[in-house]
Amino acid sequence: MAVIMYRLKKNGRAAVILPDGFLFGTDNAKINLKKKLLDEFNLHTVVRMPSSVFAPYTSITTNILFFDHKGATSETWFYRLDMPEGYKHFSKTKPMKLEHFAPVIEWWNDRREIAAEGFDKAKKFTAKQLSEELGYNFDQCGYPREEEEILDPFELIQRYEEKRASLNTEIDGVLSEITALLKGENR
Repeated sequence: MAVIMYRLKKNGRAAVILPDGFLFGTDNAKINLKKKLLDEFNLHTVVRMPSSVFAPYTSITTNILFFDHKGATSETWFYRLDMPEGYKHFSKTKPMKLEHFAPVIEWWNDRREIAAEGFDKAKKFTAKQLSEELGYNFDQCGYPREEEEILDPFELIQRYEEKRASLNTEIDGVLSEITALLKGENR
């Protein structure tokens, strides 16, 4: 990233694909690169790509950073591209296609903030927010993660027993219906 920024001519534009680690990395090198990116370049858009875009070569989640060398960043848009319908993941036999990128192109031409299922899908941040409030954490509009609830062992056992009893009751009911149907057919 440092070489790309160094080599980018005045008024030049760049689109760079980077792994997630760059966005939320907090080591000095990444912080300094992100600071330079905001102060000396116009980081106008970050597109969060779905996982497995580069499968089977790597499973690392990636992002596309769009910036130019026309001045400092005033605001940055983050957009999360969700997995297309019918796909659980991309693979060598089911790769990402240009048409999967259509939602980004549609949004790009009419930028607006979008929230989906309680999570930001597209949102604008000022350079000040990214630097001061978020501490150069560019991990914005990411993919929702399921949170794991850790229970007391006795509570866990109690929930398991309740669920098992409920399922057993349901199974017994279905078996009774099947038995009744079979007895009716044998007559």
